[in-house]
Formats: sequence, structure tokens, C-alpha cells
Amino acid sequence: MSMETAASLAQDLRAGTLDPVELAEQVFDRIAAHGDAALFIRQTRDRAMSEARAARERLRAGNPASLLDGVPMAWKDLFDLRDTVTTAGSAVLRGSAPAAQDAALVAAGRRAGLVTVGAVNMTEFAYSGIGLNPHYGTPLNPRDPLVARSPGGSSSGSGAVVAAGIVPFSIGTDTGGSIRIPAAFNGVVGYKTSTGHHPMGGVFPLSPTLDTLGPLARTVQDCVLVDAVLRGLRQPDAMAADPGSLDFVIPDTVMFDDLAPAVAAAFDATVQRLAATGARIRRIALPELRETADIIARLGPMTSVEAALVHRDRLNTPLESQIDPRVIRRIRMADKMSAVDLWELQTHRRRLIAAINDRLGDAIMICPTTPSVAMPIAPLEADVEVFFHHNFRTLRNTALGNFLDWCGLAIPNGADADGMPTSLMLSARHGRDRQILSAGLALEGAIRG
Repeated sequence: MSMETAASLAQDLRAGTLDPVELAEQVFDRIAAHGDAALFIRQTRDRAMSEARAARERLRAGNPASLLDGVPMAWKDLFDLRDTVTTAGSAVLRGSAPAAQDAALVAAGRRAGLVTVGAVNMTEFAYSGIGLNPHYGTPLNPRDPLVARSPGGSSSGSGAVVAAGIVPFSIGTDTGGSIRIPAAFNGVVGYKTSTGHHPMGGVFPLSPTLDTLGPLARTVQDCVLVDAVLRGLRQPDAMAADPGSLDFVIPDTVMFDDLAPAVAAAFDATVQRLAATGARIRRIALPELRETADIIARLGPMTSVEAALVHRDRLNTPLESQIDPRVIRRIRMADKMSAVDLWELQTHRRRLIAAINDRLGDAIMICPTTPSVAMPIAPLEADVEVFFHHNFRTLRNTALGNFLDWCGLAIPNGADADGMPTSLMLSARHGRDRQILSAGLALEGAIRG
């Protein structure tokens, strides 16, 4: 039995036809039946049952804490869960002290009555778009029962746990695509909020300048509901837009380089379906996208510099040898960068954000979320250069949005001949979160086809 949407579960819970305690027990049964030991880094059964019992009392009294009171969910293992160790997918943090309190967003979830069933797996220290983890194993992509494929990263477990129908949503983080890529590879919806939209307190950082967070869920409506209850709203503030009022732009550069044929075909078909809704769609020149990619290639990634600072006390110590060498290699890209390089990068970034926002205005940019579908894991494990080729390519479209300070929404829009999902990404300038959610609510059916 697969998990319904958060919206339908919440309806049944409020109607009294579903009991939150029984629902939580079903989730743990599903985890066991799914049988993927790499999916959760830890389960929080005692906490979940306690939260479910509290939700049962509120719901029976007709006094729900929020629209999603009693709904079960999972957190990426970057979020502090009180009295448990936050490992960030790493072996070197296993012996750390348990968190003294919940992360700010986890506490907001608790106030809203969400039932925390555990912390799901991720790329070590959130530093890859592919999702491999040598310490805790790599979660299986549920979309291919025969071939072990990439679950996407770094929120690998968040994408897989929703696609497997175990919980209706999971909260991940996104620094270069870490919500939108697992959403794309697992065929679910992923919403990357604008920076500052939610509090980052108690979330293990990768790059504090670029880090954002948000839900992976089965539908846009669920993402809207989750976002609203985590902000303490009684009702969502995003409503389905009139398709005729929407203005979509397709960029002329970078985002369409080297696409897998199935991804390109799915995008073209989606554009036709969107046009049929009455939405405005136009192709525009966005030379800043190519310039951004070229500048980062020349000067180096800001993420590496900030990650090197986060991990300064682990680098050049015996701990470094216990970290995935693929992660270390990316952090050590900072070694080649000077202070002048970083300053120049930040100066270019401010200029590029302003220039591209002027060009975009209130339009929503659309492109494929990833240039390919989820790839088999074996070749990535066998050859580190093959891994880095695919990792760089997989992150390309999404990471530009982080650097340019956009919000983003990934929605499934088709599949290749093997049934592996393709995905459409909607992006808008910083703070236009409600606009992309409203567009997603209006057009999810057309996008999915």
C-alpha cells in the first residue's frame, strides 16, 4: 500500500476516519517492508509515537495544531532532532554529542503537529548531486526495481522515501540542487525556497550563503501545505494562478546543452501542453547564464570556500581520511582559490543577479531540472572521473539558480523508455516563492501530462 498525499491523509485524520497512532505504526511497517537499510540513518520511533498520541488527543478534541496535524514525515540528516546525533551523512560525526534541541524548522514542525519518524540518508556533508554514501550505503532509487540507480543528491533519502510511498513528504536542503535533483531522479515534486524563507538554525551547513531548504512531496499542493504550516500559517497563501496570467521564458543558453534525448523530448512536449493552457511562453536571450558558468569555472566555486571553513578543523587531520574522498576533492577546490578570487566572484555575483533579474522581471524561467534521468550507480562507483563528469553535469541547471539566488520548483514531466522520470524546473528571482507555487498549483496536471 503506498502512502497517500499529505493533503488526503490530513483530511482523513481530521474526519476521524484515520488515527494518527495507527498511521505512524503503518509507516514503520512500511520502512521494514521496503527493506532498504540505507534509506534511514536513524528512526525515531519513540518520538513519533509520542507525537502521534499528542496529535490524536488534539484531533479528538477538535483542536488540530495545523492543517497537517498528525501527518508523518522525515528529515534529512542535517537537521538537529533533539536527543539524537546529527551525522550529516558522515562517519566522523557519529560520536558527536546528541542535539540539545530541535533545529528551528523541526521545532516549527513539532508545533504544527507533524510526526517525525526519523532522519533519512544523504550525501556526506551534503556535497554531491548524485547521492552516493560510502558510510551508510546509498539509498535505492525506487523507480527502478532492477538496476541500482542514483537517487540524486544530496537529499537522496528524502527523494527516495517519498517515491517509495513511505511518508508523504520529507524536508531536504538545497545548496546547488540538492532538493530539485532527487525530486527529478525519483519522480516527485521538490521545492527550493528562497534564501531566508525559512530559518536555518540547527541545520548543519554546507555553504551558508547558498544553503536553502524545502519539501520533497508527491504533489505541488503538498509542498504548498507543508511550507504554510512550517511558517505557522492557518491557511496557505499560495493559490492556483490563472494560466492566462502566467509568463514563462525559455533561456537560449546553457540549460539545454548536452540533454539526453528523452529529457529534450519531454521538455518540448511539456511546452506544447503549457501553451495549450493559455500561458504565455517566449524564448529569450539570457547571456548571463553562460557568463555565470564561465566565471565559476575560472575563479572556482563559492561552496568549496565556505565548506573549507565549515570543515577547517577536520582538514589536514586524521579525520580527513575518514571522509569520502569525492567530498574532500570538492572541498579542496578552495585550495586553488585566493582571497582575491573569492572577492571577484562575489562582485560578479552581485552584478549578475541584478542583470539577470532585470531581464527576467516577474517571468518564470523553465528548463529541464537535470540534463539526464537517474543513471546506474555501478559505473559511478567504479571510476571517480565518471562520477565527477556526471555530478558536474547533473548539478549544472540547478546550481546556476543557487548562485543567482532564485527559488525553484521541480515537477515530474514524463519518463524515458525505461520508465525513469524526467522533470521540469520552474525558477524565479528571489522572493517570488508564492508566484512559482501558484504557477505549479495551476499547471501541475499540464506539466505531468
